Amino acid sequence: MSDPVTAAAERIRSLRRRTQAVLITGQILGGLGIATGIALAAVLAKDVSGSEALSGLASTASVAGPALLAMPLAALMGARGRRPGLVLAYLIGALGAGVVVLGAVVESFPLLLAGLVGFGAASSANLAARFAAADLAEPDRRGRAISTVVWATTIGAVLGPNIAAPAGESVAGLGIPAAAGPFVWAAGVFLVAALVVAVLLRPDPLLTARALAAPEEDQAPDARSLKAGMRAVRESSGARLALVTVAASHTAMVSIMSMTPVALSHHGAGIQLIGLVISGHIAGMYAFSPVMGWLSDRLGRLSVIGLAVGLLSVAALLAGTAGSSHGQTAAGLFVLGLGWSAGLVSGSALLTDSVPQAARAAVQGLSDFIMNTAAGVGGLMAGLIVAKAGYGWLNLVGACLLLPMAALAVRGVLRRA
Repeated sequence: MSDPVTAAAERIRSLRRRTQAVLITGQILGGLGIATGIALAAVLAKDVSGSEALSGLASTASVAGPALLAMPLAALMGARGRRPGLVLAYLIGALGAGVVVLGAVVESFPLLLAGLVGFGAASSANLAARFAAADLAEPDRRGRAISTVVWATTIGAVLGPNIAAPAGESVAGLGIPAAAGPFVWAAGVFLVAALVVAVLLRPDPLLTARALAAPEEDQAPDARSLKAGMRAVRESSGARLALVTVAASHTAMVSIMSMTPVALSHHGAGIQLIGLVISGHIAGMYAFSPVMGWLSDRLGRLSVIGLAVGLLSVAALLAGTAGSSHGQTAAGLFVLGLGWSAGLVSGSALLTDSVPQAARAAVQGLSDFIMNTAAGVGGLMAGLIVAKAGYGWLNLVGACLLLPMAALAVRGVLRRA
């Protein structure tokens, strides 16, 4: 007869593996749907609006979705668990994709933008999945649990743009513009992701983690509220550093990345070369996240946050001084992706470490809200900075965004010394 403690530990390990497998599957599907649709979003916006200047609003609208949904999603997860929140986010994404198609068919630009906001909500599910992976992870393996789910996005992100063309061809003769075809496919993919999570993510990882929490932890509903989450952040220097790390890393990355194609085109780069540079950047973001998770667990969160500051600073220096050197720009964008990965993984793990179990869902939702809102503002400001001062100055501003993150990290190191 097996020892009851050993048997219970094995059940938890089995549940961790099962939960991670389901989250990875959802992450691949979600990443595939997002990348498939977003590949031609700007083109579709230009076709419907008739204005190249307005096409940039497609990206802004899709970023607005995760920002708007972050807090309501956190409230739902805090009350009912991860599964209902993830399913709802994917369903809103599917509905948004359908509205995009409708907007394209009737040639309504406002309807198209509204659909893109809903479509972007699917990103909320992919962002929240990294925290769901941490719910049941052992404290010294949270970085690896988060990074494995982040890594899974690589598969969808790489495949998505490559199936955009077949998706466009598939709607020929249906009265749907070819550029809207990817959104038809994305809607279907999001529905499959919602079904996978609804059926297989059982038991719910967040509710299970609460049931396993130490008896002395406050599990009352009030302890899970947004107010309790904000109080937990105020009381924890680690949580404040984590929030700044995730927001600064993401904002610097989005701001620089979004204007790099424009800078490359000004120096004679064609669409194929720009695509290769962005592909390298995406590889830096996702493909090496398991390394960042391992380092975060082995060396500590603060060490990897310091690594993120260094990588992002080097990236800004490389890209900002590249001029007509396409190779240097490509190197800068690859390092930019690595820095983002280091900041997201270590910051997310530190945030989970730093607040009580009951308040985690609220604090994690607050983190995603701040991250996406800051990145949305950064993306808008990036265009103005490049137009008025140039791409080099944009990279300098991006590097300056890292100063509060670096200062708080140094302060954290000194406190532990």
